[in-house]
Amino acid sequence: MKILLVEDEKFLADPLAAILKKNNYSVDTVYNGEDGLDYALSNIYDVILLDIMLPRLSGLEILKAFRAENKITPVILLTARGEVPDKIEGLDYGADDYIQKPFNTDELQARIRAVARRKNEIVSENGILTFGDITLCTKLLRLSSKTEAITLTLRESELLEYLIKNAAMVLPKERILEKLWGFESNAEDNHVEVYISFLRKKLAYIGATTFIITIRGVGYKICSKD
Repeated sequence: MKILLVEDEKFLADPLAAILKKNNYSVDTVYNGEDGLDYALSNIYDVILLDIMLPRLSGLEILKAFRAENKITPVILLTARGEVPDKIEGLDYGADDYIQKPFNTDELQARIRAVARRKNEIVSENGILTFGDITLCTKLLRLSSKTEAITLTLRESELLEYLIKNAAMVLPKERILEKLWGFESNAEDNHVEVYISFLRKKLAYIGATTFIITIRGVGYKICSKD
């Protein structure tokens, strides 16, 4: 799952991002409202964690502009404010949930899972995805078929998760790069090709009938014979 964290207090943002990454989330962190809106509008995130008090643009301004573009990505507001009117305003602008600082990171992760489920994601509360004859446990980075299982790297797991969640469409290399490596990465198209090759070998190793096809000049799509 890919998360955008928009928080200007680096002493909070950086440790929070580290905890989320340790729990196998992919996280991009930005520290002001203008960058937050730009990143959010890329539409590559599964959940957005949005502070209300930000420089340049406030969290509520970002939220209002984001929803005006008909974006449906779940948004959780991070706020130090306890007043009911602030919470109501955020929910009225289209926030899916809010959590007040200081917060417990386990509670935040539970809220992340909850809003992701509301978006009709096919990942379960235990981080289990199924497609065709394969099962991916994103928390344990474990890929299994009906007869075999194998451990994936974090990047392989993220790529397979992205393919499964978008199984109805062909994913261009550029979108995969943005989703998994981020806008500021120096990764190139061949990084995607390499990890697609890794996944194909591991699917073959576990004897899966699920496979990844290349649509030349367009991108990749996951398919199953089941």
